[in-house]
Amino acid sequence: MDILDGIAPLAPRYDGFVLDLWGVVHDGRKPYPGVVEALERLRAAGKRVAFLSNAPRRAWVVERQLAGMGIGKETHYDGVITSGELVWRHLERREAPFFARLGRRVFHIGPDRDHSVIEGLDLAFVESPAQAEWVLNTGPDPRRGPRSVEPYEETLSACAGLGLPMVCANPDLAVMVAGERLICAGALAARYREMGGEVAEIGKPDPATYPPVLDLLGVKRRERVLAIGDSPHTDLAGAQAAGLDAVWALTGLAAHAHGEDPSPERLREALREHGVEPLAALRGLRW
Repeated sequence: MDILDGIAPLAPRYDGFVLDLWGVVHDGRKPYPGVVEALERLRAAGKRVAFLSNAPRRAWVVERQLAGMGIGKETHYDGVITSGELVWRHLERREAPFFARLGRRVFHIGPDRDHSVIEGLDLAFVESPAQAEWVLNTGPDPRRGPRSVEPYEETLSACAGLGLPMVCANPDLAVMVAGERLICAGALAARYREMGGEVAEIGKPDPATYPPVLDLLGVKRRERVLAIGDSPHTDLAGAQAAGLDAVWALTGLAAHAHGEDPSPERLREALREHGVEPLAALRGLRW
C-alpha cells in the first residue's frame, strides 16, 4: 500500500474533496499541523471542499467551532454536513417510516450542547424514560463521562424495557480527543441493540449520508470526488458504499491503533478486517 506524505499528488485527479473532521482536520482542540495550508492550497487550485462529520449537532454549530480553530467557511471550505444536521432534517420532514412514527416527547442521552438537533421543531425533551416516546442518543454526557458504557447501563436498560426506539446521531464507536480515546454515541447504541432496543443510526458508513454532501459540493461525477477519513469502519466503508474513491488518513483513530509509522503490511491487514480498499494511506492532511 502506498503511504503518501501529503495530498498534492492527488489534487489534480479530483474536483471535490469530502473530508472527515475529527481525526483528520483536527484533534478536537486544534487543527493538525499543515491542515490549514492544505485547505488553502486546495481552494486556490479551484477545488471544492466539504466536511462530512458524524458530529451529533447541527452544521452551524460545527462551522462555529471550526471558525474558533481558524478554519473559515468560504476561505477554507464550501460547507458542512453532519449527522446531527441529517437527524434534524429527518425529524423535520418525517418522510422515512422510522421517523414518521416518532412522537413529540424525547429523552436525551448526551450533553446539552447537542440540543441543536431538535431546535425549531415541535419536540420537547423530558426528564425520564418513563415520560418519553423515543430516545435521542448523541453520546456521553459530562456527569457520567466518555470513558465507558458502564455508567449508562441503568438508563439504557430502562429505555429498552419501555420499548423506546433510539435515534443515534453519531454512529462512531470512539474518537480521539487531544490524544485520548473516548467513546461516542455509537458505543451506547451498540449496547442498546444488545439489550434488544431498536436503533436508527444516522451517519457514516450509511451510503445515504453521502448525497447531501455531494449536492453541497456540486461535483456531478463521483469519480472526480475523493473522500479522506481516519476510520475504516465509518469513513472508508461509507465512501466505498457510496462509490467514492477514498484515502486513509493515518491520524486520529488510525494513529492510536497503528502508531505513527505503521508498516504497509500492518495497514493492509487492518483494512482486510473491515473489507475496504482505499487508494492509499496519508500520513496527514497536509500539502
